[in-house]
Amino acid sequence: QVQLRESGGGLVQAGGSLRLSCAASGRTFSSYAMAWFRQAPGKEREFVVGINWSGANTNYADSMKGRCTITRDNAEKTVYVQMNSLQPEDTAVYYCAVDSRKRWSVEVDVNQYDYWGQGTQVTVSS
Repeated sequence: QVQLRESGGGLVQAGGSLRLSCAASGRTFSSYAMAWFRQAPGKEREFVVGINWSGANTNYADSMKGRCTITRDNAEKTVYVQMNSLQPEDTAVYYCAVDSRKRWSVEVDVNQYDYWGQGTQVTVSS
């Protein structure tokens, strides 16, 4: 089992920045690809950014390219995402997820991920 806990969400003005963290416990954290998804009210959960087990391979949603950086610290069992130039349309609950079946690649399909955190709210005001 893997337990995930997100933190770092909050209220920010348009153009502002946030750094989200996802702390993991349980099974070998460093073995798996991880990702962030988000879900706005009335919308489906969508891929934001992901990183493979070593940090060498990352994948960004088109909407986040140039505004977002994902990193991981396997010693601390934590994944970070730095989000800049946030806009009201970025408002959503952000979830951290683990893909225990993949190490090298980063999948964008929500159904690929088998462990999820509870989410952290990000609200961007205009």
